[in-house]
Amino acid sequence: MSSRTIVVTGSTKGIGFGLAKQFIARGHNVVVCGRNSANAEKAASELQAFATGGAKAKGFGCDVSDMAQVEALWAGAKAAFERIDIWINNAGAINTMRPISELDAADILSVPRTNLIGTMNCCQTVINGMNGQEIVEGTKGALYNFEGFGSDGTKTEGLSIYGASKFGLTYFTKALIKETKGGLVRVGFLSPGMVTTEMLLKAKHDVSPERWKKMKWIYRILANDVETVTAWLAENTLANTKHGAHIAWLTTGKAALRFFKSFVVKPKPLPELEAA
Repeated sequence: MSSRTIVVTGSTKGIGFGLAKQFIARGHNVVVCGRNSANAEKAASELQAFATGGAKAKGFGCDVSDMAQVEALWAGAKAAFERIDIWINNAGAINTMRPISELDAADILSVPRTNLIGTMNCCQTVINGMNGQEIVEGTKGALYNFEGFGSDGTKTEGLSIYGASKFGLTYFTKALIKETKGGLVRVGFLSPGMVTTEMLLKAKHDVSPERWKKMKWIYRILANDVETVTAWLAENTLANTKHGAHIAWLTTGKAALRFFKSFVVKPKPLPELEAA
């Protein structure tokens, strides 16, 4: 497989950083970004230690809800590496896990601005930009949007804002796949399932001890660590040649099997979860 250049938004920590690490360790250039330029540059510097085959990492500040900043990110990545082969929309925000009546206006607005509007901004910029690139291995580039809790319509108390943004994002991505069918830019989904990131574990501070105990039991069964999930996602993203692909780590079948097994074999503890 030839070396590629991959942009991962929201990649200064968590799943985004884990994905960037997997890509650069496989010899691919990566562009990381976050709202804070200094944090993005620091993340890129840390990633360089995992590089193989001369791969490089670059960091840029970008608030994806601001179209001008998204366009600047595209331009900066192109200037650094000449071509963008894969763009992954991972940047996301989650609200405090409380009923909407208890949320302030900033919390309500920030989630859809990042998760939905931010992804739309990136998709428009990237599809237009990639369509201006040369065809390499049958494509001008690939674009993936991250699913999350609520994408399948699942609901839970306290995540109405986040879940609605992800449900809307799924509709948008399905429509985008249809719009771009027959073109030379591949569009698809990445779905990580439950991963023991800071975003998932922050719920401990938002809910009652009783509710956290129940949530923790589910996490023990369904959640995985960042490295396990991102290694699988990276391999399958690099291997994909299908438009409209749904690259999902935790499928419905796999989740059901894990619940069944949990009644027979006690789930292995996850260090990040047990420390939370």
